[in-house]
This record gives sequence, C-alpha cells and structure tokens, in this order.
Amino acid sequence: MSESQDSAPPPRTPETPLRQRLAELRGPDTRPRPLDARALAALAANPGCERRALLDGAGVDKAALAAALGSPAPFGQSQFAFMRGNAFEARVTADGGAELMRLLGVGEGVEPLLPDLGAAGPEGRAARTALALREATAAAGWTLLDHPMLALEVAGSPAYLEPDAVVVHPDGRWTVVEIKSFPMIDASADPAKVGSAARQAAVYVLALERVAAHTEGARVADTVLLVCPKDFSNLPTASVVDIRKQLSVTRRQLARLTRIEEIAAGLPEGACFDPERPAAELTATVESVPAAYAPDCLAACELAFHCRARARAQGAVEALGRSVRGELGGLTTIGEVLAAARGEAGDGQHPADPAVAALRRAEALRAEALAGAAVPHARAGRDHLPEAAGCH
Repeated sequence: MSESQDSAPPPRTPETPLRQRLAELRGPDTRPRPLDARALAALAANPGCERRALLDGAGVDKAALAAALGSPAPFGQSQFAFMRGNAFEARVTADGGAELMRLLGVGEGVEPLLPDLGAAGPEGRAARTALALREATAAAGWTLLDHPMLALEVAGSPAYLEPDAVVVHPDGRWTVVEIKSFPMIDASADPAKVGSAARQAAVYVLALERVAAHTEGARVADTVLLVCPKDFSNLPTASVVDIRKQLSVTRRQLARLTRIEEIAAGLPEGACFDPERPAAELTATVESVPAAYAPDCLAACELAFHCRARARAQGAVEALGRSVRGELGGLTTIGEVLAAARGEAGDGQHPADPAVAALRRAEALRAEALAGAAVPHARAGRDHLPEAAGCH
C-alpha cells in the first residue's frame, strides 16, 4: 500500500549545519517531504544520480519542481485505486490480525499481541517501534506491529519508513508483510510488480536490521510475506518471496551513495530548489547537480521527463538505456558514436576500444544490407522502362 504521511508535525530537534543547509535548499518555510521506501528503492537502483540523492535527501517536492521546470510527470495513484487498496489492507489486518495469522500458517485461536505504536512525529514513532520490537522478542510470542515506523540513515540523511506490517515470531524472527492490491492469479502475480514490492521490502529489512543488531535473540527474515487479492476476488492470499538478491543489491547501492553534504558543498552560492523561484534560475540550479538519466527513471522519478529532455538535447547516450551505455565504453554522446561508426574518429583495431570495432562492423553490415535492398529496386525500375516508354 502507499505509505501514509504523519500529519503531526515532527518533534523539534537540534539544528545542525546539514539540517540548516537542507532547509535552505528547500526554500523558506517549506516542510520536507518524507523519504519513503519506494523512493529509496528507486534511488538504490540508480545510485549514480547525485541529483535525485540530493533532492530526496533534502525533502524537495520533485513533482512541484518538475512542474515549475515545465516538464510535469504524470505520477501518483488514482483515488479509486487508493481506496480499493486501503479497503483490502483493512480486511487483511481486521479482527486483531486473524486473517494475517492464517496466511502465516498459524493455528486457529492464536491471538497476537498488538502493541500501541502511537507517538508524536516520525522520530517518536520510530523509537516506540524499536521498543515494541524488543519487548515482543523478549516475550517470545506472536506479535503484530501494524504500520510501524522504522528509521534508516541514507547518505547522511535520516529516512523514516512505514511498512504495512511486521510480525514477530516466537523464535525471535521478524517478518516484513507487504500488502498489495494487484491480484495473484493461479498463485502467480505480475513479475514486475512483485519485483517492485521485493525491492521496497528490502529497504524495510535493512531498517529492521539496525534495530535487530541491538536486540538480543532477534533476527530479520530474508523473506517477506506478500499478501494480494486472490484471482479476481477480494479474498486475500499470500506468497513467501525470497528477497536475498534485492537485499544484497539495495545494501550495496545505498552504501555507494555520496553523502548529501558532499553534494551540497558543490552547489553555487544561494542555490535553492524552491519551485517559486524564476524558471531560468531554477533550471540553472537543477543542472548544477549531476544526473544519471536512464529510461527506467520514467517509472520511478518525477524529474525524469526534464532529465530526458536535457539528455536528448545534449545527445547523451544515457537516453538510449543503461545497457547501451555500458556497451559503448568511453563514447558518451550519440555524435561520438556515429563518428566512430563511420570511421571519422576512434581506433577500432585497438584492443582497448572494442566498442569502436563493433560499431564499424555494424555500420558495414548496415551499408551492405542497404546496398542489397537497392539492387532489386533498381532492377524493378528497369523492367518497367519499356512499358513506360511505349506509353509516351
């Protein structure tokens, strides 16, 4: 389900130079947007994009920023889908989590503990969640944490994450539960949607590991329980999803992210991403932060349409996709690629530059194919010449 945003204002915390700097980047009196698990999963998939790392770390509203730049992105969940998802989630967690316990394979009559996780602001809720997890592990019984709050530091900036549920088993194991509204037909769901859910769950597991490291007897499961509607009904069904691969990739990619303060240090004096700033000034500020655009960004980032337009204008090979970019080696623009293919630049015989050799071979095959296609066309034209001459 979509992550809920805490309506209560966060507790006051001591201002630090980094907090002050990020507040300046957002603009005056602008509340930061929370960095949720979906954003972190997308960020981990593209760790080389300093632009997204800085904007997400500073809590900038990227949708408003994209609109101010003239490249709005059609993001967001429809109201109907949102209501349907909330209704399904409520059904799964109703009656003290009885349906969820059944999906976990727990026998009838077992009622899990339901700790109260209410607290002021995300920091308070995260602290209360950590305490509830420790108490539940020590109690050695079944405990269901409904919408707990987890904290995770990303590139030097805190992120607060809200999974649908976390179940504590009697043996001290913690399992993340992801409740999604897409159907599971014949015990199988859309692989792309399952993969997205697995990457999102991997972020939750990383956050849980921070708490488990300081909790005796606790361990976080490397599988998650994915709950979806069964077939074309509203009845819940579940599948255990192994997320070891996603967990390894996400951990490695998040560790590679440049710290936010390092990126912010390279910005020009007075830089600000406030959408109310003049468009020309805003564009210059955004372009001062390096981006790593790829077509995959269109499904994951509100600024993707702006970055795509800039990549196309610059002739960057990134616009062709990450796999193509990887094959082209040191060739960074489409102009360089075409010049290398035509033999106008590069040394295709050099063993350290196989991309140029491959391009020239492809160009030769293309020319040969075009020449072969032109011969039948020319012959067909000659065959019609006598008839055409007779008409005159």
